[in-house]
Amino acid sequence: MIINLVIFLVGLVVLSWSADRFVYGASALAKNIGVAPMMIGLTIVAMGSSAPEIVVAATASLSGSSDTAVGNALGSNITNIALVLGITAMIKPLLVSSTTLRRELPVMLLITLIAVYFLSDSELTRIEGIILISLFVFVIAGMAVLSFKVEKNDPLVAETETEVPSNVPTTNAVFWVIVGLILLPLSAHFLVDSAVYIARYYGISDLVIGLTIIAIGTSLPELAASVAGVLKGEDDLALGNIIGSNIFNLLAVLAMPGLIHPSVIDGAAANRDSLVMLGLSVLLFVFCFNFRGTRQINRTEAGIFILIFLGYQYVLFS
Repeated sequence: MIINLVIFLVGLVVLSWSADRFVYGASALAKNIGVAPMMIGLTIVAMGSSAPEIVVAATASLSGSSDTAVGNALGSNITNIALVLGITAMIKPLLVSSTTLRRELPVMLLITLIAVYFLSDSELTRIEGIILISLFVFVIAGMAVLSFKVEKNDPLVAETETEVPSNVPTTNAVFWVIVGLILLPLSAHFLVDSAVYIARYYGISDLVIGLTIIAIGTSLPELAASVAGVLKGEDDLALGNIIGSNIFNLLAVLAMPGLIHPSVIDGAAANRDSLVMLGLSVLLFVFCFNFRGTRQINRTEAGIFILIFLGYQYVLFS
């Protein structure tokens, strides 16, 4: 058991690090060939924050653990909103001033509703997987087009440009892309295998292990990015990381078990977890588009998120 715990922790660290290096290399390479920073931020960087979840879901699905993959997708979104945003806004209230984010929030809510509907029959089919991955491609294309239409005074523009690496030699950028492509699936393989062993040792279901330890672990990059963003005054970037990650989790991550290993899933995913995710998404929408006109997530609302997260974890393990 100790060995598997060590393998899990090492796998988690390597997974997060290799995802960061992959995004770094891909962003630098894209900038070197002339891609606009805003497009890089809305596509490569946003998608890269979900890279650990995508690779873990694919690995779990290949090994027949669809419940782990589904749990990872749902649990990551729950963790992103309730824990990551909760901690971030508790450190400093988040102002929502970017028109880009105000467009993406309704998209996230719509995609969440689609995901809840697909899971409502406790089955994820290959057709549903194809629909989700097709929507993923459509959203990426839409964000690329949107990057050309963002107003220059949108605060997200300046915040994004500071996050895209500059003056990185192309050979270095290619090197980090290759490192990421090698280490991401390798670390995910060891992480999933050890997590499944730990879950079975303690009598925890594959779904719950995906919802908790794997979801929280793979959401650590979002937590680090959001806290760093808010400390630098980049509120829109901090919130954008969460919204983008949640969209990609439901389209790319949730698509993996449908495409690779379509099967019946644990009924709790439909009757409990997807509804918690939907409720949190609606709550985030209400907090960002409140009737006071401030468009701010304050510390009281952050506290509500954290309490919901703690209560949810209690329910999972009670």
